[in-house]
Amino acid sequence: MAVAEELGVDVDVVLYMKQPPDESLLRRVVAGMDGPVEDLVRKDSQFKKLDLVADDYVDNADAVVELLARRKALMQRPVLIRGDLDSDGPLEACVGRPREKLYEFLGA
Repeated sequence: MAVAEELGVDVDVVLYMKQPPDESLLRRVVAGMDGPVEDLVRKDSQFKKLDLVADDYVDNADAVVELLARRKALMQRPVLIRGDLDSDGPLEACVGRPREKLYEFLGA
């Protein structure tokens, strides 16, 4: 992540396609979101091809978690997370789009 390097922040990169988050982790991420939960879902050509409706995910954490548990490629990226992914504790999460949100979340 160029922004993290620019700010001198150490980050761990999780390749979610190789190590997809399970439902439990997705629920923790959703609970720690600083913005709308629906921002975690990419509304791209695959979303449209599946005939999904964006309004079905607005303020609907359960629907977002269910969708992303089944369709990991629909997860927006990057998602920045503070906290221990391997514990059951709370997390802070932020979708890094637009790019300015990265700076805000990383404390710049």
